[in-house]
Amino acid sequence: MPGSYSATLVVASLLVAVVASYTALTMASRVAHARGVAAGLWLAGGSFAMGLGIWAMHFVGMLAFRLPITVGYDLDLTVLSLLIAIGSSAFALWLVFQKELPRLRLGLGAVLMGAGIAAMHYTGMAAMLMMPEVTYDALRFAASVLIAILASGAALWIAFRLRGDGEHVLLARVGASMAMGAAIVGMHYTGMAAARFPLDSVCGAALTGIPTGGLAWTVIGVTLGVLAVALVVSMLDVRAHVLARSLDKANSELMQLALHDTLTRLPNRMLLGDRIEQAAHKATRNGGSFAVLFMDMDGFKAVNDVYGHHAGDLLLKEVARRILTVTRGEDTVARLGGDEFVMVMDVTRPEEAAEQAQRLVDVLGSPYLVHDTAMHVSASVGIALFPENGLAEHDLLVNADAAMYHAKEQGRNGYRFFESAMNANVHQQLLLQQALRGAIDRREFVLHYQPKMVSPGGPLVGVEALLRWNRPEHGLIAPDGFLALAERTGLIVPIGNWVIDEACRQMRAWLDDGHRDWTVAVNLSTMQLTHPGLIEVVRSALERHRLDGRYLVLEVTEYTAMRDAEASLAILNQVAALGVGIAIDDFGTGYSSLLYLKQLPADELKIDRGFVTELARGNDDEAIVSAIVALGKTLGLNIVAEGVETAEQQALLERLGCDAMQGYLLGRPMPPEALIRSVAHLARS
Repeated sequence: MPGSYSATLVVASLLVAVVASYTALTMASRVAHARGVAAGLWLAGGSFAMGLGIWAMHFVGMLAFRLPITVGYDLDLTVLSLLIAIGSSAFALWLVFQKELPRLRLGLGAVLMGAGIAAMHYTGMAAMLMMPEVTYDALRFAASVLIAILASGAALWIAFRLRGDGEHVLLARVGASMAMGAAIVGMHYTGMAAARFPLDSVCGAALTGIPTGGLAWTVIGVTLGVLAVALVVSMLDVRAHVLARSLDKANSELMQLALHDTLTRLPNRMLLGDRIEQAAHKATRNGGSFAVLFMDMDGFKAVNDVYGHHAGDLLLKEVARRILTVTRGEDTVARLGGDEFVMVMDVTRPEEAAEQAQRLVDVLGSPYLVHDTAMHVSASVGIALFPENGLAEHDLLVNADAAMYHAKEQGRNGYRFFESAMNANVHQQLLLQQALRGAIDRREFVLHYQPKMVSPGGPLVGVEALLRWNRPEHGLIAPDGFLALAERTGLIVPIGNWVIDEACRQMRAWLDDGHRDWTVAVNLSTMQLTHPGLIEVVRSALERHRLDGRYLVLEVTEYTAMRDAEASLAILNQVAALGVGIAIDDFGTGYSSLLYLKQLPADELKIDRGFVTELARGNDDEAIVSAIVALGKTLGLNIVAEGVETAEQQALLERLGCDAMQGYLLGRPMPPEALIRSVAHLARS
């Protein structure tokens, strides 16, 4: 019996097949990403939508076939064919849900799914209840089953490969759905071509089965509606999944920011506290111990001041990297802020902590290269042990910090274990630091002046300004009592700036009184010399007090001048350009290069008091002083000897050719009023 096809319904069946294939691939993605109950719901819903789509394509394709007799479809067999399609779809989605899809599983799955689709098709054909029964061309029948198996295998492999999300996956999914739709349609129409309807055949379901009038478009409409709903839900789930991932990423980033240092990416104080607490629980449970190593970078503030904060940040990143190179995987390294780092490490004996501290001191003390500039900092490390030096995070950090400050006081670039006596000293240091911060505003600093004279009888050629702290309830404190702390905290810069300004003010007053042969000398610390604002501070003080630069002398120790000779030379040349005198203090105690010494714009050499003290005791100091004087004279410098306390020392220094002397023999440091009285007394005598 001849048959024909409705071209419109054939195209409609292809469209349904493509949409069903795209839905299947999308559902496979959602099933693969879901977990727990959600995975089961997606599997059930996806199986129904996918199965309905495949079945609808088959059913519309059958309705597109026209016979010259009335045709109907048995309801039971039609529903059975739908259930077979849904079952095959469920199996396919379950297979795609697995983590792996090896070739053997893919092959078996393709056979089972292909057999299911073929069974759906031929069960649907049987629903026509044709009498006599439909016969099939064996070759085309086998071809249709083979196409079903191959199409199923390809569909399974494509669905497994395209389970992810993203723009490139969506485009690939569209192309794959077209190929899969064409394969499914090809299988269906190959199966239909295999069918043979004998002449005078009668459709047994024509009267009792499902009528076909307008049924095709109803099935198409319902199916596309179901598939559309499935796709919309899938898209909403994808958006929700993307949003959830974005929220998870944002939450992770917030946690990273909340618990890690933004510059070095190391744990911050909050995370460090949690790690110390965990280490304490572990050590208590196992009867073990751990060490807290508190690190502070010596000289870091000077790097910030001279090269800027950007260079300082790059240096801190390199410090963090170096610390990690000598750290075990189970250790914790954190940055507390500024140039302070902390390491927490399990130890079985204190020596392990000492060995690690020494490794840190060594690796952090090597030169750094930032922006092609060599920078030098070192590390002071304090060590506190659990449980000997504290049981809580706060106690361990405070005690390790106290030990670190003791390492600094002992010369820096080393480590110290915590001792109970340190806490009292740390408390005193904190009180001292607080008082020191407000001393300038409260005008507690004063300057005393020690005369520089040719001989005890005069004349006076200059004075050296020496800082004193008139601290309430403590009296007059000498520099030894607070300058080290001022250096460590950076307060030496504003204090030093005040000294320059006050010395210029006093020199202006003396000039107004007629003392035009005097100069006033001010000591510069290492931090002041390298501070970028030094030149402006000196210039402003001179202008404010209408003082010519030749009346001010800045004293720099030999060690400070030679610590970074190139940088010192550049800065001192700018100072000299203001007309300000420059003196090299404590000469003979450093490691001066004669080449750089000759290049320095110095006017004066000051012989260290250590040589003067031993001068008259029959040792080699006389020869050393004689050599220094000869060197200074050769370079055209004035020679000043410090620490002159006896007439014998004075006589020797005069004989050796010193231009001026300074020491208790000639006058102790004194307030400006006392200095004027002393000068007047010398003039009368």
